[in-house]
Order: sequence, then structure tokens, then C-alpha cells
Amino acid sequence: MKKIVIMAASLFFGTGAFAQQDPMVSQYMFNGLFLNPAYAGSHDYWTSTLCYRNQWVRFEGAPETAIAAVDGPIPGKNMGLGLVLMHDQIGVTKQNTAMANYAYQLKLNENSKLAFGVNAGVSQYSAQLTSLTVWDQDNVFQNDLTSRILPRFGVGAYYFSKRHYVGASIPTLFAYQKDFNFNFDLSKSSFLRRHYLLTAGYVFDLKKDFKLKPSILLKYLKNAPLEADFNLSLVYRDMIWFGASYRTGDATVLLVEYQPNKHFRIGYAYDISFSQLRKYSNGSHEIMIGVDFGKDLVKVKTPRYF
Repeated sequence: MKKIVIMAASLFFGTGAFAQQDPMVSQYMFNGLFLNPAYAGSHDYWTSTLCYRNQWVRFEGAPETAIAAVDGPIPGKNMGLGLVLMHDQIGVTKQNTAMANYAYQLKLNENSKLAFGVNAGVSQYSAQLTSLTVWDQDNVFQNDLTSRILPRFGVGAYYFSKRHYVGASIPTLFAYQKDFNFNFDLSKSSFLRRHYLLTAGYVFDLKKDFKLKPSILLKYLKNAPLEADFNLSLVYRDMIWFGASYRTGDATVLLVEYQPNKHFRIGYAYDISFSQLRKYSNGSHEIMIGVDFGKDLVKVKTPRYF
């Protein structure tokens, strides 16, 4: 049964209609640059993140994703720069993406800023269709799809302070595929579809040594149900995080993070699916490592909450 499901998914992807066009991550609250270009430079220091996700363990051909991101401010310019590198593999398909990010910040008051960001980059898609096992031979699957290159552009806005944030973004506003005619309607210039994201979070003080941080990620795609990730994390001594998330129609997530100092943090997330996939997989694993650096980091009195 698993092979039939995976083969059907592979055939679907091979035709160019990608359902999961951008990988999802459970620790989205610490991967802001991946979701929104306006996040670039939102701290007074440079920050980097490595994230690896093994989705639907034991499910043949399931997604595997690796993401590397780095961003930081341009001193004295109210600007931020960032870079995201990503590798994603689903079944016989692979995606490699490199995106440069730029953000400009407006200082609203002593505690909050509003940033506007853009990103630009390319994605390379390929599919090893000849490795598929099919019963009905079709010429479409006699050759691999290789080196399909798509330039991509996105936009975003990000309002933030030390204790809360709200962000809105369209990670892929425009893209161009060479066998399409360029059009401002994304669906007419490529096989990609426009996704709309909204994120928000707040940090509350509880009793001594404890903080509570709720956050949310909303995802909208035309002609598809609205999806939401709800997260609630308990922070102990600004060092240890325990959290749980609920992803509508998909899974619950357990998270833990350890931040021993201002420079280093490590996080782990385990997804427990409650969809039909639970019959064929052992959940999803995700590990994240973050390293912050820069001369202004020593001036920071509180750890990074998002």
C-alpha cells in the first residue's frame, strides 16, 4: 500500500503540480527568515540556524528537508540582510533553493519597529521519473526531469519588539518558468501557487523564573482550506523551553529547546500525526541548531525569544 501511495504522489509531482511547494517546519517560531524576508536584521546581532526535518518516518519516499539561514543588521542603516539555503526531497523529486533577503526598518518608538522586506533567488527542481515502478507504461515517465530553474521573488512585513511580533508575507509573489509566458498572475507564469502567511507571538511573564509564549502561524492558499499552527511554550529561566503545537488537520507537536548561553541553542520537535498517515509512519523528527554572533551580542540582557 505504501508503494502505491508514494508512486501516486511521485507521478503527481512529476507532472509539475507540487502540493507541498515549500517545506513546512514545526519550529517555525525560530525560523522567521524562512517565512518572511522582513525578519532579516530584526536583532542587534547576527543569527544563524540549521534545521533538519525527517517527515513521516518509516514512510517510503517521505519528505526530508534541510535549511540553513543567516541574517543580521547593517550597522547604522536601519537595514537587514539574510540568506536562506534549502534542500527538500519528496519521493523522486528534489528541490534546491537559494534566497537573498533584504529588510528596511522603521522605528515606531523606543520598543518597537516595523520592517518591510523582499527576497529574490532561484529554485532548481528535478525528478527521477525513470526510477518509478509503473504498471501502465507512459512516455511521460521515460525520461527524468532535470534542472528546471525558477527565479522567485517574495515580500513581507514584520512588526516586532522584545516581547511580541506580528508578520505577514507572501514567500513567492512572482516566479518565472521558461516554458510559460511571464505574467503577474503566478499560476500563469509557473506551476507554483501563491501562499499567504501570517505569524504572531507574545511573551508573558509568569511567576519567578517562568515565562509563557503563545504563537500562531496561519497559511492560506487559494482554493484550499485555511491551515493553522498553534503553539504554546513554557520558558524556564530563559534557558529551557517546553512546548506543544496543534496543526489543523494534520498533527500535534511536542517541542523542547535548550539555550545555555547567548550564543548557542538547540531544539527538537516530534510530530504525532492524527491523519491517515499515522497508519504508515512513526511521526516526524526535526532538529534545529542556532548560533548567534556579533560584537553587539554581549550587550543583550535577555535571550532571543523569536
